[in-house]
Amino acid sequence: MTDHYNTLGVDRNANPEQIKSAYRKMAAKHHPDRGGDTAAFQNVQAAYETLSDPNKRAQYDQPQPQVHQHPGGFHFHSGMPGGFEDIFAQFTGGHPFDSFFGHRQPVRNKTLNIQTIITLEEAFYGKDLIANLTLPTGRNQTIEVKIPAGIQEGTTLRLSGLGDDSIPNMPRGDLHLTVNIQPHLIFQRNGDDLYKDLEINCVEAMLGKTIKIDTIDNRKLEINVTPGIQPGQTLCVSGQGMPKMGDNRFRGHLMLNVKVTIPKSLTDKQKTLLEKFNQ
Repeated sequence: MTDHYNTLGVDRNANPEQIKSAYRKMAAKHHPDRGGDTAAFQNVQAAYETLSDPNKRAQYDQPQPQVHQHPGGFHFHSGMPGGFEDIFAQFTGGHPFDSFFGHRQPVRNKTLNIQTIITLEEAFYGKDLIANLTLPTGRNQTIEVKIPAGIQEGTTLRLSGLGDDSIPNMPRGDLHLTVNIQPHLIFQRNGDDLYKDLEINCVEAMLGKTIKIDTIDNRKLEINVTPGIQPGQTLCVSGQGMPKMGDNRFRGHLMLNVKVTIPKSLTDKQKTLLEKFNQ
């Protein structure tokens, strides 16, 4: 089995920020659009999907008995000797634990849980997803799902009647689709707000400047940097964040974190001018 920690190049005690930082670095390295290897990129995605979720990470670090899919359905490793449950059922008329608890669970088809990963841009615009999955009966099923614009990380969409169909003449189970969103290389998301670094040099910070930036929807936006702006200040641009899920008329903010760069080397002429300015 692939070691997710090795895939991201982090220690097993890495905190969430270290895991996110490592994911961005590895995703940028292996992204197919940048000439990377598709399989390696998919391994990086799978590793981040597991290690970024506290529950999935705990299960990965301390694996529990798992449900395995077989051609005939699902099989759970209960830890009983082979054939024990069948023998017990002959005397109790059902599951070996029914007689101990005094009741039997109603027979019904199961809810199935699946996941998908989308980009931040796809979360912005929404996405029509077409996916193929194999049901416990072995039957292949194609589903079409409209992922709404503005969807939040970890949102689960309920698809009624598209789940398990193992038990004939009974209503089908539901299908739960959990949507995960890849961390972006430029924007960070907090609710419906987007955060981005705005890099300017020290002269621009002192004198002010109008700067063009790219938005999440690939538009050019002019930002006025006022003279004397300080490193670490945050500029807020209303209505340029993510759309609100369920009502796309409203959008969050675009928050620009000001970072002032200072040149590491100057020409003699530049030094002379600065010295005169400082007198």
